[in-house]
Amino acid sequence: MIVRQFSSVVLALFAGLISVPYAAAAPTNACRAVEPIRGVNLGGLFVLEPWITPSLFEQWATSPNSTVVDEWNYCTVLGKQECQARLNRHWGSFVQETDISILASQHINTLRIPIGYWALAPDPSEPYVQGQIPYLRQILEWASKYGMRTILDLHGAPGSQNGFDNSGLRGDINWTKRPDDIKKTLDSLAVLAHIANDHPSVVGVQALNEPANWGVPKDTIIQFYIQVYNVIKSIAPRVTVVYHDAFLPDSEWNDIVPRNLTDSILDTHIYHVFVDDVLELSDNKHISKACDDGKMIAKFNTRTRTICGEFSLATTDCARWLNGFQRGARWDATYLNTEPYVPGATCQGQEDIRNWDANKREYMKRFAMAQFQAYEMGTGWIFWNFKTENADAWNYIKLSQNGIIPNPPNGGSFGICPT
Repeated sequence: MIVRQFSSVVLALFAGLISVPYAAAAPTNACRAVEPIRGVNLGGLFVLEPWITPSLFEQWATSPNSTVVDEWNYCTVLGKQECQARLNRHWGSFVQETDISILASQHINTLRIPIGYWALAPDPSEPYVQGQIPYLRQILEWASKYGMRTILDLHGAPGSQNGFDNSGLRGDINWTKRPDDIKKTLDSLAVLAHIANDHPSVVGVQALNEPANWGVPKDTIIQFYIQVYNVIKSIAPRVTVVYHDAFLPDSEWNDIVPRNLTDSILDTHIYHVFVDDVLELSDNKHISKACDDGKMIAKFNTRTRTICGEFSLATTDCARWLNGFQRGARWDATYLNTEPYVPGATCQGQEDIRNWDANKREYMKRFAMAQFQAYEMGTGWIFWNFKTENADAWNYIKLSQNGIIPNPPNGGSFGICPT
């Protein structure tokens, strides 16, 4: 997750959809359950992000010119044999059944599972390695065992749909610039659809995570979404198709009203750390902003189901390598800016929950409750991430275990946001 940008919730795109409201017991699709989606992302498992698992990248930390900034280059430098060995160990250890059991005890009902195209429709000429699918299927079995739903999320597309390290390849946005990019992406989604069709815990397939409107034309994204819908529904008709808003405001979509995507959910990602005017907010204003976002989501949710598919409790970008491997933070003026956003701001100790005093703990709890309440004004929420090695404001399991996130996280009962 590198330089993720705060996005306005976008719903005009789907204003013409036939919205199916939450229904009764035993739904054919758990995206239409009685309770809201309350989920976590299993980020950093099948798509490497240096800030989530810095231990995998530590050997290059003292090499200022290292190219190992993403999974593509990780495997390029190591070579396929060594990359395969290391990632097999990672896939077999980063998500354990105990994690799923803990999350179930914390009343999480949905797992969003990011995965890259290279695991599904590999190109032998590329440096990526495969073998992810058996581990994915194991997680789906655990999800069923603990009564959870899952959403399979295509997180990386050929050439990179956003230039972020979370696409597998940091740098230029080249998705759709080669003749077969769309086909390879659709082939990957067809594989996900077959997995979804085979496993009852899978209730949704996400078309593509965070396609960047500044690198891919809006019309191309729209046409791709329509193609995705048809591909997934032809293979797994019970599965809901999830779309990201492509970081575009609703005004950009006013002339686009596809009316044939009847079983879909719109996904928006709301972070408080990647845009200057949000990073500068006071604690109370962060909470107010979350509540305002909830009002927008509530409005849009009347047209089609809407989730906040990524958010966290971070209000600084201090997590090591959050902005990219070997990059610093805006917060303390070690990345992009030359002056800290708050006079004297430091990142030291920010991400370690053991350093949070009583006031910060209370604030973080209120911020969590405000976001849960806000996003449950829509169809629900999926926290980023289930856990991290070091960045505690992004670690759902640890935040819940330390009483920062209430258990159960029933947003509708918190009363932080005015009604």
